[in-house]
Amino acid sequence: MHVLVLGAGVVGVTTAWYLQAQGHQVTVIDRQSMSGLETSYANGGQISVSHAEPWANPSAPLKVLKWLFQPDAPLLFRPRLDPYQWRWALSFLTQCTSAKAAHNIRQMVNLGTYSRAQLQALRKEMDLDYDHLEKGILHFYTNPAEFDAALEPARIMRSQGCDRQVIDADQAVQREPALAPIRHRIVGATYTADDESGDARKFTQALARHCEKAGVQFVYGTEVLDFDRTGDRILGVQVLSEGKHQTLRADNYVLSLGSFSAILARRLGLFLNIYPAKGYSITVPVKNQDAAFNVSLTDDEYKLVYSRLGDRIRVAGTAELNGYTRDLNYTRCRAIVRRAAEIMPEAGQWDQAEFWTGLRPTTPSNVPYVGKSHFANLYLNTGHGTLGWTHSCGSAAALADILGGRKPEVDFTFSGL
Repeated sequence: MHVLVLGAGVVGVTTAWYLQAQGHQVTVIDRQSMSGLETSYANGGQISVSHAEPWANPSAPLKVLKWLFQPDAPLLFRPRLDPYQWRWALSFLTQCTSAKAAHNIRQMVNLGTYSRAQLQALRKEMDLDYDHLEKGILHFYTNPAEFDAALEPARIMRSQGCDRQVIDADQAVQREPALAPIRHRIVGATYTADDESGDARKFTQALARHCEKAGVQFVYGTEVLDFDRTGDRILGVQVLSEGKHQTLRADNYVLSLGSFSAILARRLGLFLNIYPAKGYSITVPVKNQDAAFNVSLTDDEYKLVYSRLGDRIRVAGTAELNGYTRDLNYTRCRAIVRRAAEIMPEAGQWDQAEFWTGLRPTTPSNVPYVGKSHFANLYLNTGHGTLGWTHSCGSAAALADILGGRKPEVDFTFSGL
């Protein structure tokens, strides 16, 4: 079959790869000039099965209220006259029970574990180079309440096969000596040896090149405008390319446009509860090799992740629910630099920070839409939130199975099944 994939981020490109591997003719369209230039461009860099605790959990409502008027808060809600924002927010609150949080953790751990294995197989098959490190992920805590709150989610993750071990401050420094200067402030930590890190943009663009060699066609500089449809079938996609309107047709279509998937789906009367959570990152050169870390780190209190990407350091995180704007909020940028410099002052050249922001396509539960839609030939692979890089290979492999009429190998609640 001919499959048209909408979106050339890490989720769209991995989807294209697994579809062509199953014998389909694949075309990928994207408004950018090449793959991986939007939300995949400068994300946190973690393949983090252990980062499966959803934002919606029993402690979230009070935290959000506390952070409401704090401009550098880890999670910032900016109320707008946008019914979709408020609908998302109300759904978020319904997901904040212990039972639903536990269910969502299990969903994300299952998909994440499967996805990490798919990525490892892909890397071995094609010898992909994307500054990856297989040194695990260490969550450290400088706030006792945050550490205590992490113990139950970590237990649930272990019960699902994610070996997120609880360790003390001495063990944390033993795992990552770069944390030694703040040893006295660390109240506890967890460590997941099987997790990884790497540059999502480098991976996406390297895999796109392999896709092209395998026969996948990429159509860049092309904006998706609308669908042609009849009944429950999509007949084509209306696009704008080089100022010209045209319609692209295929047998099946996959929606992987990140936060913009929800806007396009509404053209079909299809509601996807996805809202953009603007995330920030900084990228700096390594200053001191001995002081810089190699184990990828997560600072849960500040909702920041740290990844070593060759001779660069990436620090990313926070979330701003403020519509589709991608303007930089320098208060939030400076807050990331301040915390990173406080934790590891000699690791990076913090005064040379390159700032970036991207729109994470977030569902209230943090569980993505993967599978069939209400339309016979439209499939969904979107809404991955902060875990698009982590879940990309697994959700793509599963979607290729679903489109081909096979049952996916992973225990996950797929859309439309």
